[in-house]
Amino acid sequence: MRDSMWPLKDNYKHMKEKRVKIGLVQLSCSADTDQNLEKTKLAIRKAASEGAQVVCLQELFRSLYFCDLENYENFALAEKIPGPSTETFSALAKELEVVLVVSLFEKRAEGIYHNTTAVIDADGKYLGKYRKMHIPDDPGFYEKFYFTPGDLGYKVFSTRFGKLGVLICWDQWYPEAARITSLMGAEILFYPTAIGWHESQDADTNEEQYQAWQTIQKSHAVANGVPVVAVNRTGIEGELQFWGGSFVTNAFGKVIYQAPHLEENVEVVEVSLTQSDRYRTHWPFLRDRRIDSYDPILKRFLDED
Repeated sequence: MRDSMWPLKDNYKHMKEKRVKIGLVQLSCSADTDQNLEKTKLAIRKAASEGAQVVCLQELFRSLYFCDLENYENFALAEKIPGPSTETFSALAKELEVVLVVSLFEKRAEGIYHNTTAVIDADGKYLGKYRKMHIPDDPGFYEKFYFTPGDLGYKVFSTRFGKLGVLICWDQWYPEAARITSLMGAEILFYPTAIGWHESQDADTNEEQYQAWQTIQKSHAVANGVPVVAVNRTGIEGELQFWGGSFVTNAFGKVIYQAPHLEENVEVVEVSLTQSDRYRTHWPFLRDRRIDSYDPILKRFLDED
C-alpha cells in the first residue's frame, strides 16, 4: 500500500515551501550567572548572524544544573517571569529580529517555583510561558525538591516564523505531551534540555541512554508529523557529564542534524514545515486515531483496583 501511495508526492510540487531556520545553542555553564547570560547572548548573536529565525536555548542555562543537590540556597537563583531575563531577551530579540525560546527558573510566589520556558517573538514581544509538566526525581536530578508541576497545560505560541510547541526535558519521554501539543497546532516541537551521564557509567550504558533519549523524540516527530528540536547542555558539572548531542529531526523522524556530545556548539538548521502536510497525508496516523477507545489512558495503571 505504501509504495502505491508515494507517487502522490508529486502533487506537492505546486505548494510554496515554508522553511524556518532554527538556531541551537549548546553550551557549558559555570557558577557565574552573569557570565552564563553574556555567553548565551553572544551565542544568540552568532546564530542570528548565520540566518537563524528561531533560537532555542538549553534548559536552565543561566546557572549550573543545581538540581543535582537538594540545597535551599539554590532557590535564590529563581526570578519572576516576565522579569529581568525576559526584558533582556526581549530587547535582543527585537534587535536581531529572531524568536527566542528561553528556559528559566521561575519564582511564582514565596514557596512556589517552576521550571519554565518563556517565548519571545521577533519584535521583542513576550508571548507567554510554558511550565514543565513532568517533574523527575532521580539521583542527580532532584527536581521535585525545587519545582511545582506546571499548571498552565500544554502551550503553542504563534510567532512570526510559525506556531511553536514548547516542552521541557523530562516531558521528552511522554508521547501524550507531544501528541496534545501537536493537536493544538504546533508546527515544530522544541525541547530545552539538561540531561547527562553519571561519571561512573561505562560507554555502552552511555550510548544506550543517548539512543533511547533520541529515539523517543524521533518517534514524536513520526507520530505527529512535525519536526522536533532538542537542545541540551554540555560540560561536566559535579558528577554529571552533560551529553550535548542536541539534534533536529524532520517531520518523519529523520535526524537532519546532531551536535557533538562534549563540545559547545552553535548551529543553524533549516527545517521544512511544508513536509508535515505530505507526511500526514501519506501516513495518516492522525486520521486513523480511535479517539473513542482511549479513555483507559487516563488511569495510572490498568489493574483491578
